[in-house]
Amino acid sequence: MASLIVIRGGGDLASGVALRMHRAGLSLVITELAQPLAVRRSVAFAEAIYEGRVTIEGVEGRRVDDPADSLSTLNILSRRQIPVLVDPDAHVAGMLHPIAIVDARMTKQEPEPMSHSALIYIGLGPGFRAPNNCHAVVETERGHALGRVIWNGTAQDDSGQPQGNPDRILRAPADGIVESEAKIGQAFEAGSIIAVIAGQTITAPFGGVLRGILRPGTFAERGMKIGDIDSRGDARLCETASDKAIAVGGGVLEALLARPEVRSKLWA
Repeated sequence: MASLIVIRGGGDLASGVALRMHRAGLSLVITELAQPLAVRRSVAFAEAIYEGRVTIEGVEGRRVDDPADSLSTLNILSRRQIPVLVDPDAHVAGMLHPIAIVDARMTKQEPEPMSHSALIYIGLGPGFRAPNNCHAVVETERGHALGRVIWNGTAQDDSGQPQGNPDRILRAPADGIVESEAKIGQAFEAGSIIAVIAGQTITAPFGGVLRGILRPGTFAERGMKIGDIDSRGDARLCETASDKAIAVGGGVLEALLARPEVRSKLWA
């Protein structure tokens, strides 16, 4: 088997990175929380944790409940699928000895120290500083620098504001459980009810399709992002990785290939 890569996180950005790496012939596993909070669930390998398996753009991810179950992980890899492990602390990195680790959790905070023997540790977005707490940072902010690899320094600071039209983001009006029968890709008119939390309704700010929404039954804190409306109105866009995720995936591939000691082992 080719050298292994661990991706921490299975949200939509991490999943776009995983797609690019998988299509380049690389072997990888994804580690996630026991209860992931992905919003763009139709393009997030994190959904395999709930559903057992998920297919994104023809690539299948399959859940592995026990990160110590190396046999199941290797069997899934042998079928050219992506194992998705319930492993928040990425303990698998100490068992399978990956050649690279990509931290794509997008916590926007400095990562906690972890023990690993990987030749390269790549961080996505704010919170990472190369070479202090990672070897390379990939810019995740939309704009001229999106997808660029930073070997000395940091990505742009988190602005605290969503990119694009801020009204597209649906947020929890109070602490509570998400109640919704809305489907990702479903069209809504302005003012239509999309979800209810703690008895308070969340409505579409304008006409468009629902790009993502937290799983019904998920607890959300007040102000937390629970959904996303796309004014372009094209439901097909909800089923493919975003241009941003694909661009960041290109940056990760560049970082891997830029290091001769890593490049020579990627397909070995």
